Amino acid sequence: MGNKSELPNQISNNFIQEIIENQINSNESDQKLVTRFPPEPNGYLHIGHAKSISINFELAKIYEGKCHLRFDDTNPTKESPHFIESIKKDIKWLGWDWGSNLFYASDYFQQLFEYATKLTLDGKAYVDESSQEQIRELRGTLNSPGLESKYRNRPISENISLLNRMKNGDFEEGAMVLRAKIDMKSGNINLRDPVLYRIIKTPHFKTGTQWKIYPTYDFAHGQSDSIEKITHSICTMEFEDHRPLYNWLIENINIHHPQQIEFARLNLSYTVLSKRKLSELVENKHVQGWDDPRMPTISGLRKRGYTAESIKNFCNKIGVAKRQNTVEIQLLEHCVREDLNKNCKRIMGVINPLKVVITNYPENKSEKLEAINNPEQPEMGSRQIEFSREIYIDSDDFMENPPKKYFRLSPGKEVRLRYGYIIKCTNVIRDKISNKIIQIECEYDPQTKGGYAPDGRKIKGTIHWVSSANSFTTQVNLFHNLFTVEKPDEHDSITEVLNPNSIEVFSEAKIENHLLQAKPDEKFQFERLGYFCVDQINPNNNLPIFNRTVTLRDSWNKIQKSNKSSS
Repeated sequence: MGNKSELPNQISNNFIQEIIENQINSNESDQKLVTRFPPEPNGYLHIGHAKSISINFELAKIYEGKCHLRFDDTNPTKESPHFIESIKKDIKWLGWDWGSNLFYASDYFQQLFEYATKLTLDGKAYVDESSQEQIRELRGTLNSPGLESKYRNRPISENISLLNRMKNGDFEEGAMVLRAKIDMKSGNINLRDPVLYRIIKTPHFKTGTQWKIYPTYDFAHGQSDSIEKITHSICTMEFEDHRPLYNWLIENINIHHPQQIEFARLNLSYTVLSKRKLSELVENKHVQGWDDPRMPTISGLRKRGYTAESIKNFCNKIGVAKRQNTVEIQLLEHCVREDLNKNCKRIMGVINPLKVVITNYPENKSEKLEAINNPEQPEMGSRQIEFSREIYIDSDDFMENPPKKYFRLSPGKEVRLRYGYIIKCTNVIRDKISNKIIQIECEYDPQTKGGYAPDGRKIKGTIHWVSSANSFTTQVNLFHNLFTVEKPDEHDSITEVLNPNSIEVFSEAKIENHLLQAKPDEKFQFERLGYFCVDQINPNNNLPIFNRTVTLRDSWNKIQKSNKSSS
């Protein structure tokens, strides 16, 4: 499996690796490590899955083993090839490759049925004709034991006959199920005769109408791991209570026994990571699909402009532990900001434009100014931007009656244009009907090219701008938290805490002409505004539409400084 001296620093010293290292050092097994990532194809992957993907694939890489991708496709009523393709695309985008190790639980349907038959022949499983409601009632509670079904002790021969007839489609859905015969008084409810097979007559996207009964997730999951000779079945803490059932099934079928290890699932502030609840958002059209940039799905994050490297770095930073906690969403934003800061070109864009006419600049004149593409990456060079009589600034950078310590543009005050000149506001023009400010007039100081005054006067404010002659108009989308509370899962209905202002659409944004040919997924820093990604090319005008990935303000660093000062 490798040795500790070979471990990379970024994910060393987590408890899962300690378990594996101890096994290596004690020579418990000379088998190559085999992990797996086993998604159900009933939705898109989200940021919580990214953590599990990173753990499983990274461990296989470290110990020179392999990681399987296996789809646990045991419920044809909710699963589809569309979800399978989206999952494969997301994993590859994150940078992982399962190679030839792509499997499906449906590949093992015959073998799983034979396992169920063995349990039934051994008197360890039985066919129960109770309704779903009756089974639930008889299971008991955490404080009271369950009660045995009246079908629990029917003869083995009768159970086998009914099981085969279930398989042949002789009964309607819900008529009966196959249950393990374990212990109805167990303190672990998962051991109170769990259901192993149920009748489902929906065609399966891989096996068609061949099967009329399907294994439950609990039955298929552990046995599929065994069939694939998985050495370490790594899963989240909610499966800890299921481990005794997995052990019981494997031991009673008498097959290869993977080691199950649980770790804490990811909980992220202002975010829902329940696939059921995410599906509810999609189905009820609260979002524009699974890949909506407000969604925590990997596809949504990619569309918003997150990079694979930033997501993997986030997973490394939060680490691997058993204790459940909630991670601040600001850490995820910090990771993407950290990655984009190194790799993005800077440009200027004005989201909510306000027209500025520089009255003492010649009408037919324009000039080229030099702008740096990325001050932290000199090799990215510089570009030429155009300065002219008419420019646009962001409306937030002008205030007619500013408060104290307002250092942007206001009547009679000066401000520095980024890479340009110092200008002073001389007049405000309003719409005669609405009284809304539609234009401001300014004068520029021709001696201040580059934004510096030769007389040494101090200008505290610097704002971004674009030339009207060297910019194009397009749509820019700004996103905010999808929920208004830090822990939306704690509310009875997530729709009650949805943020009605989670998206702002600006259809008249002005962007430097340098981005006219930008392609989908290209990323840029709009100076002073944040990091942006090309979402798509507008089919009506062939212009790029931009999504804001994250703001420039690093809230995570602020949180860290606050924590240090209070400790």
